[in-house]
Amino acid sequence: AMEKNYVSMFLLLIVISCALAKDAGKKDTKDTTAKPKLPQTLSRGWGDQLIWTQTYEEALFRAKHSQKPLMIIHHLEDCPHSQALKKVFAEHKDIQKLAEKFILLNLVYETTDKNLAPDGQYVPRVLFIDPSLTVRADITGRYSNRLYAYEPSDISLLYSNMQKALKLLKTEL
Repeated sequence: AMEKNYVSMFLLLIVISCALAKDAGKKDTKDTTAKPKLPQTLSRGWGDQLIWTQTYEEALFRAKHSQKPLMIIHHLEDCPHSQALKKVFAEHKDIQKLAEKFILLNLVYETTDKNLAPDGQYVPRVLFIDPSLTVRADITGRYSNRLYAYEPSDISLLYSNMQKALKLLKTEL
């Protein structure tokens, strides 16, 4: 019986120390930033004011039911190309405004859906999916070897591709 007690005490200590660590972390961020920022979890820095979906399944569901196109950004936190694209994307006022018309998802992991990697699993890559849940293979970047890749210098092309995804939608529905 004594052993059981020790185990539950030990578990309790772990839980308490985790809770304390969380609170300590929270305090630090509050003191350093003057204005309250929205939690960055789902945006991962791609547009903190935008509404981002949490999972691919949720994104598909929302696209279908809202009749809005879906924009999926595959990226990695430690990839310099992803970071560079994210910076120009987040700072591009017109893109951020236009993005409000999309269901948005950014992923740091691959899904099991092969349609999201039509020509490979590279990052960063941006795909558009229409509300009928069809991947728009016709909306590509400028690189023939990586069709859905965009460099920071391609930001205006990405912007016009976003417009294209919205425009074609109107004519098709």
